[in-house]
Amino acid sequence: MGAVNALVQSGYAPLTAMILSARGIEDARQAHAYLGCDAPLDDPFLMKDMDLAAGRVGLAMTRGEKIAVFGDYDVDGITATCLLTDFLRRHGANCVWYIPGRLEEGYGLNPIAIRQLHADGVKLIVTVDCGITAVEEARLCASLGIDLVITDHHECKDTLPAAAAVVDPHRPGCGYPHRNLSGVGVAFKLAAALCGSQEDVLTAYSDMVCLGTVADVMPLQGENRVFVSRGLDALRHTNRPGIAALMRESGCAPDTVNSSSIGFILAPRINAAGRMGKIELAVELFLTDDPERAGQLARALCELNRQRQAVESEIYQQAISMLPQGKPPEAIVLADETWHQGVVGIVASRIAEEYCCPTFLICLDGERGKASSRSFGGFNLFSSLTTLSPLLESYGGHELAAGFTISKNQIPEFRNQICRLAGAYYRDDVPRTVLDIDCAIPPEMLTLKGIDSLSILEPCGNGCPKPVLMMKKLAVERITMVGGGRHMRLRLRCGQYGLNAIYFSATPETASIQAGDLVDVAFTPQINEYRGERSVQMNILDIRPNCAAECSPEVSAYRALLEHRLTAALATALLPNRAMLATVWRYLASVPGSIQESPMCLCRKIVRWSGAPLSLGQLMTCLDIFSDVGLMKVQRLHKYITIRLTPGTEKADLNRSQTMQALLRAKES
Repeated sequence: MGAVNALVQSGYAPLTAMILSARGIEDARQAHAYLGCDAPLDDPFLMKDMDLAAGRVGLAMTRGEKIAVFGDYDVDGITATCLLTDFLRRHGANCVWYIPGRLEEGYGLNPIAIRQLHADGVKLIVTVDCGITAVEEARLCASLGIDLVITDHHECKDTLPAAAAVVDPHRPGCGYPHRNLSGVGVAFKLAAALCGSQEDVLTAYSDMVCLGTVADVMPLQGENRVFVSRGLDALRHTNRPGIAALMRESGCAPDTVNSSSIGFILAPRINAAGRMGKIELAVELFLTDDPERAGQLARALCELNRQRQAVESEIYQQAISMLPQGKPPEAIVLADETWHQGVVGIVASRIAEEYCCPTFLICLDGERGKASSRSFGGFNLFSSLTTLSPLLESYGGHELAAGFTISKNQIPEFRNQICRLAGAYYRDDVPRTVLDIDCAIPPEMLTLKGIDSLSILEPCGNGCPKPVLMMKKLAVERITMVGGGRHMRLRLRCGQYGLNAIYFSATPETASIQAGDLVDVAFTPQINEYRGERSVQMNILDIRPNCAAECSPEVSAYRALLEHRLTAALATALLPNRAMLATVWRYLASVPGSIQESPMCLCRKIVRWSGAPLSLGQLMTCLDIFSDVGLMKVQRLHKYITIRLTPGTEKADLNRSQTMQALLRAKES
């Protein structure tokens, strides 16, 4: 409590002080360093090769050479392309932009694009948000007499392209203090190096830098925090017709725009242009000065996004139907010839989060496939693809998202190897799905004043997340379905305090709750405004049964049992006694029909119901014992477990269970 008191004495509200303290911040100085949005920007020339990049671009401008800004088709790449193109044009350069077609050319520099730009008289290509792995493409540029300046922010391979300049904060020997710049952040630095004034460039383009930084999920710390804070201010008073039109068309109110608005409202619509093969719509949206044309473009992007959502839903349903039953794999690798290359990445992200493992979706075209992948739980995709590069034709990306090209006949071996790597990464004794909580609070702290005080944490995002709080022992008084049955509105109670809550994309079945349950709730606090009235609301992130006894997620001993490497100590810890077996059986028998739960949720329900301690490993052992002797059928499909009791078999000799015998043998060894 010492840090909390010190922060309160420095002027921070109690709820804010508790959250800051939970994040390791002990005093006002540390709080300002963490939250400050006014830090000075570092000199662009601290970045390796920036002098060479600015020199070559400046020379092209002096000579009147035709320059091509070559970008990527996501929000980061689009904003980087538009920022540098607009900057160079406004400073007199003969400049064109080029973003490859996602379906026709794929990601990054490619021979088709290079030859076309050469035919158009381009003498200098400047990449933004791509190029760091374009070794062969750099050789082609040189053979055609085109100079190449690379600016990127992705991970480097062992060999860098031979270019006039290679600017990337991740490259070896680059001492720039901020390695986590976005692609548009690096493009901003090049423009600032050319201009000589970072402030002038930031004033003109902070909105674009903000959009790309947030959409690419960069940590909102250091310079990124300055970029996003300044950019949000610019978005609230934007004089860029395209952005104003997109905000208006998508229902994004300028006075309340924040990082969440960008991530969930604006970015998907900008991304839709690249995903659906209409990249020129997004680029023109940023570059146009015509309000009427901006409105047309904004409407077109919103329609494209609706089309993208429909395609995404279809691919998602197909992918889910392809998932194997039984023991959940450590990674998901699926392939299909009908999938849309521009949409599989977002589906992979959804599946990775839902099934708690890295996901790779491959779009097949004849004997080759192009894959999009998303990480889960910190599994490093780029490093893993580097390890498995002999199986791949090409690859690129970073720790959390990556893509690659693979021969169709290599997919089974890739699946085996990536599951092996993921299995080695995830530790048995730590749950893979963990929601980090800032702190638990009593209900009396959840007030309008307390929630208002949390605005000092903005901008929130990666590196400075929205506060996640917890309350325990809340009674579920009422459940109301809203949004066409897709969301739950809850009334919760703790003593004299009644609390309103919303739980998006959840039903009583998926959340495993019903009226009368006693639950623990993880949530972000928010203020709901309706017809001029402001009220406190909990935006629920997760619900679990409240437990009076210990409910451990420990499964390492159970994994040792499955892998036939039990020691006497592990067997002793895992072996259920008669009382534990009886408790688990009585609970299962008390539930009408079949049971479908996540194992951990089922474990907590049994502990709450019985008041007796139980670990997840012990529960799974009990289920295996019952299944061995025919008392029930147990099926696993990724994070869910389905249990069906066998009618008429209430009695059986549990000592005949193979699982029980293995435990007894190991215990006696």
